[in-house]
Formats: sequence, structure tokens, C-alpha cells
Amino acid sequence: MNPHTAWWPLHGLRIHTPRLELRLPDTELLSDLARVAADGVHAPDRMPFTFPWTDGSPAERGRAVYQHVLATIANWSPGDWTLSLAVLHEGEVVGRQDLMASSFAVTREVETGSWLGLAHQGRGIGTEMRAAALHLAFAGLGARAATSAAMTDNPRSLGVSRRLGYRDNGLDTAVVRDRPVTLQRLRLERAEWERRRTVDVRVVGLDACRSEFGV
Repeated sequence: MNPHTAWWPLHGLRIHTPRLELRLPDTELLSDLARVAADGVHAPDRMPFTFPWTDGSPAERGRAVYQHVLATIANWSPGDWTLSLAVLHEGEVVGRQDLMASSFAVTREVETGSWLGLAHQGRGIGTEMRAAALHLAFAGLGARAATSAAMTDNPRSLGVSRRLGYRDNGLDTAVVRDRPVTLQRLRLERAEWERRRTVDVRVVGLDACRSEFGV
């Protein structure tokens, strides 16, 4: 039995796909996750994120990830939460998948965000880990819709969304490194998720922490 679940039941949540396991990292896994971020998640001449957290040194990138995940636990409430999961492939941490919501009990809408270590990109892992998060949202929590966004010059992220059935939902302008960038908003309705789902997903430990999600 995981001793952390007595204080934080979400440590017992597990999402399994054919190749991956997603779970809230304990301190050991969190250190591994920080190390993946330190090793790089995109080419240095690009910035695919609206907040340039990867502009720092490898040590600063790792520390930013470490602090972020701890902050999501410290700031969690059933009305405003971010589930920040470590993604494991063959037992190795390869990236992070986030699922977020505000007033989920009312809106039944979630948002996703993610990153994958450079060494693990190009193998379909990004699509599979997003499918896992969507299964938790729709099948596990009863979501009605999921949203995401990516820069218009980020074809990999946009490709993941579109393969899973998201549809374009307008444009936004953000400021990154003191320059304007264009974001493509995307939205996935429950009916389209049900029609397009192809990844076999199994969720373990959800019943013990449903109240933490406000449901």
C-alpha cells in the first residue's frame, strides 16, 4: 500500500494504456521527471510554451518542474485543480501530462497540457498519454468537453489534438519572450471523443479520490 495515499488519495490513482502508466509522482519519481525536463523538451531555438519556463539552464528547468508539481498539490481544491501526472514508458519517466479544471462540478470541462522529453518524441507517446488523460476526464469523471491550445507553428501538438478528434475553436494572441504569438484553440466534445477513441485505457484508484475532483 502506498503510504502517501493516507494523506493524499490521488497518489493511488493510476492510468494504464498499452505502453504507458500515468501517476502523480512521489518524491523519487518527481526527481526523475525534473531530470527529464533538465535534459530538454524542445530545440533551444524554439519556444512552444506560452510561459517560457524552459529558457533557463538545465538545473533551472528541472527545479521549475519540481516546484510546479509540488505547487499543484499544495494549491489543490475541488473547485480549482491541476492534476500533474508523470508519464512512464517501460518503467522510465518520459514526460508529464496535466489535466486541469475550474468549477468542474458545474462546467464539466477540462483542459490538457503536456510535454515529452526530447529523447522520447516521435514515437506516438504524446498521443497515447493525452488519450489516457481524456479517458480519465470523460469516462472517469463524466466530462462534457475538453479543450487545449497550441501555437499555430507547433504542428506536433496540433497533430496530437486533431488525431484524437479535437476541432479548431478560434485563435488567441499571447505574448512570449515579449513578442506576440498566435494560439490555435481546440475543443473536443464528448460525442466526438466516444466516436474517435481507439486507445485501450484502464483507470485504477479513482473511487477513493472522486471528491477531490468535485464530483
